Amino acid sequence: MHWLTGQFRDAQKERYYRDSIQAQVRFETCLALILAACIFGMFAITDYFLLGLTREYYLLVAMRITVVSLSVILAFIIARWGSYSERPWLHALPLWIIAIGIILIVPLRPESLGSQVTAVAVATMAFYLLIPNLLTVATSASLFLCVGFLVAAVEFAGITPAVTLRIGLLMVMANLVGFSALLRLENLQRKQFALLQEEREQNDHLLTEIARRKSLEAQLRQLAEKDALTGLNNRSHFMQRAGELLQLAAAEKIPFSLFMVDVDHFKKINDTLGHTHGDRVLKQIAETLADSMRPTDIICRFGGEEFVVALPDTAADDAQLLAECLRKNIASLALQDEMGELMLSITVGIAVAQDGETDLEALIKRADDLLYTGKRDGRNRVVLAVDKASNS
Repeated sequence: MHWLTGQFRDAQKERYYRDSIQAQVRFETCLALILAACIFGMFAITDYFLLGLTREYYLLVAMRITVVSLSVILAFIIARWGSYSERPWLHALPLWIIAIGIILIVPLRPESLGSQVTAVAVATMAFYLLIPNLLTVATSASLFLCVGFLVAAVEFAGITPAVTLRIGLLMVMANLVGFSALLRLENLQRKQFALLQEEREQNDHLLTEIARRKSLEAQLRQLAEKDALTGLNNRSHFMQRAGELLQLAAAEKIPFSLFMVDVDHFKKINDTLGHTHGDRVLKQIAETLADSMRPTDIICRFGGEEFVVALPDTAADDAQLLAECLRKNIASLALQDEMGELMLSITVGIAVAQDGETDLEALIKRADDLLYTGKRDGRNRVVLAVDKASNS
């Protein structure tokens, strides 16, 4: 911060600080100006007792009414449109108007110079500490008030050089005290602002870091639970979730079925069209699986071109219908046109859990055996039991 003005040396930071206190400054300025205007206007009573109904009194009243009116009007203008950043001159205007009003009292009421000196000292402190303003603005208005008052006192009150020196020293003292107090206040306020900004930046950085870590955790969880190629559940995650559902089915005595799905002649697809095309086939089949199954079903890429599907609360007949639907959906995939003479099809083996069965691996083994039965019998079929198959 600048040692003389108390402002941030960085113009952008200073502007941001002023914008941050704008609402508070508007309110405090409006309140302080109305209070100052009331006090300035109330001294018309003192003028009456000192001057009576004289020409000087009417001039003083007119001047006070003008200063009070302008101060109140400016208070409401500042409350609505005031801005340290864009219109600092608007905040400076009331100080200069009040300063001119105080100076004009001297030629109209020179005999009350003693009390006016006190009023100038109080007004000087008010410029620094009562009416919110930048230190540079408050200093320039206060110096104008003090110098103008001394010149008017010499010119219209005829004070001696010694009195002028004493009043001048008093004015200097008032300005030094006011300047030092406001400079310290400006420094403290900006230091507090800087600390708050630093804390906010640290909090933002912390929140960003937390979000980044959560994202990494989600990615790690995705890698731990999902197959990288197809996005389906991987084998270990499937075994955990399907095992829990199988135990629940056994406990609640509800049916539970399981598919083993194998892509027919997948090695020939890889050898003929390449592994890139083979990967595309696996992705399309995975998408078709996801679209063909229900939200409650758990789908897994078991390995290579094999997929397994757990179907909770599904009896044998319903499982067979779902498998047939899946087989037909795979056979109608658009990739068929790109494969030439190769036909895209799947073979499905279906195992149904027995009452109270909780061994998932045994259920998978039975479905796998039925799958290979279907492959030996010509592929492209759904096998529910050794003696029960549905040909394409």
